[in-house]
Amino acid sequence: MKAVIIREFGGPEVLHYTDASEPKAGAGEIVIGVRSVSVNRTLDCVVRAGKYPVTIQLPHVPGVDPAGEVVEVGRGVDRFKLGDRVATISIIPCLSCKQCVQGLEANCVASQHIGLHRWGGYAEYVAVPARNAFKIPDNLGFAEGTVITRHFPMAFNLLTSKTTIKAGEWVLVMGAAGALGSCCVQVAKMFGARVIAAAGADDRVELAKIYGADFAINYRTHELVEEVMKLTDNDGVDIVCENIADATLWPRAFGSLAIGGRMVTAGAHGGGTVALDVKSLYLHRISIFGAAGTNPPDVVRALDAARAGKIRAMPYRTMPLREAADAHRSVEQNQIAGKIILEPTAK
Repeated sequence: MKAVIIREFGGPEVLHYTDASEPKAGAGEIVIGVRSVSVNRTLDCVVRAGKYPVTIQLPHVPGVDPAGEVVEVGRGVDRFKLGDRVATISIIPCLSCKQCVQGLEANCVASQHIGLHRWGGYAEYVAVPARNAFKIPDNLGFAEGTVITRHFPMAFNLLTSKTTIKAGEWVLVMGAAGALGSCCVQVAKMFGARVIAAAGADDRVELAKIYGADFAINYRTHELVEEVMKLTDNDGVDIVCENIADATLWPRAFGSLAIGGRMVTAGAHGGGTVALDVKSLYLHRISIFGAAGTNPPDVVRALDAARAGKIRAMPYRTMPLREAADAHRSVEQNQIAGKIILEPTAK
């Protein structure tokens, strides 16, 4: 088969489109004929650069969220048959730690990941644990299946598990035109919230409105807290969805919360080290919830919502797998809003 292999860490030029041995399905596994896999800033680009805080064994094939058709079923697998259309999630829980026993697999302390600890989906075929695969609704294409299962489950996790969103609540979504942010906008609207989308450029602000946001703010050209207070009659928002962790933006997002407000946060591509106003934290009875990963029920909820037309995949651009290096350059240079999808079968 053809695959994109990393033999040394570095820039996009270390992504080599070359021949590799086809995988076989072990016990409890399936082999997928990959039709789509997304390019992620952290789990692909940072991994490729050798800067991700997990030991990556080389040579390595990245790609955490492949979707495609089942071409082989391993021993003990009865959920799938040949030809089933599936998408995957990356986390492989240990199933034995306290968190896994409680059904909180996203909190597993010993998890591994497709595309990190084992070869991923930048290939024509990939072997994955069957429990990581989910059938794609008939009304979704493979690229849509990849996009829906990549970020929407986290949005459901943040807004319905880490906190419980209620109809009529005010929700501020930071980075609202980004991958996770755009999903949070849609999920918040699905539950009847009033959504303020915040983004760092006028075109991204307009894009956030397309996702359904009621109001939008360019936090580079406007004072975020002041604008939020105008919209909420000086009360602030009930929930902030934060996935940037930028030292400048975090205090503004935090300062937009109402008394008793909740901040849900996942991601730190803006740096990750921020100042926290602890006095406001306790005086305003604010709660902060961090999350990483998703639980299988969140994936099912996302796919069901997509099947029903309640949410839709963010815009994406498709590229042939052989152009993976160019795709990484585009992502790192912020040349695209939404996702880049690599297609191994594209010519």
